[in-house]
Amino acid sequence: MADEMVFYHWPRSRARMAHWMLEEVGATYRVQLVNLDKGEHKQSTFLAINPMGKLPALVHRGTVITETGAIIAYLADEFPAAGLAPPIGERTRGAYLRWMFFAAACVDSSMIDRMLERPAPERAGALGYGRYEHVLDVLEQALSPGPYLLGPSFSAADLYVGAQLGFGLMTKTLEPRPAFQALLARVSARPAYARAIAQGEALMAGVASAP
Repeated sequence: MADEMVFYHWPRSRARMAHWMLEEVGATYRVQLVNLDKGEHKQSTFLAINPMGKLPALVHRGTVITETGAIIAYLADEFPAAGLAPPIGERTRGAYLRWMFFAAACVDSSMIDRMLERPAPERAGALGYGRYEHVLDVLEQALSPGPYLLGPSFSAADLYVGAQLGFGLMTKTLEPRPAFQALLARVSARPAYARAIAQGEALMAGVASAP
């Protein structure tokens, strides 16, 4: 079917963020598991979808969308009735895009550097995010007015940032600052989050029980 949405997924990866977003917007989609433990992401079948060999990936109307933030942003715009992205022309659209890109370029990168204990370069400006501590301070400041990044309304930016906060707090690559914990508590209480987690656990259980 030309309109079919195929979601290439492995629940123990960044793809779980895109899975949550699919549930938030109420999309109809088919899950295609790509078993990272078996190296299926490096096989030719998947590399034809994403030559980077990375998850998640989404195919919709013959177009391949990769990169977690891009998939989340695509779904927010593709399903406007979900109200997860300010439309073009709305005052908060710029702030929304700001935090979406901040999540990908700064939050994710700084956390991974911290998790892998990569030494900071002598010139912090050589890093796209500058300094890890500065990223945390800026994010804390953005979240402190609350309850969400854009004020009273939950958006795809909160989903993306909140999912990263969850990973960072779980792996102890982020300080458990109150503003981070508060956003994580709000977003993880959403029904779509619970559905995505339950579905992911069921998928992994199915893999474990397969012969």
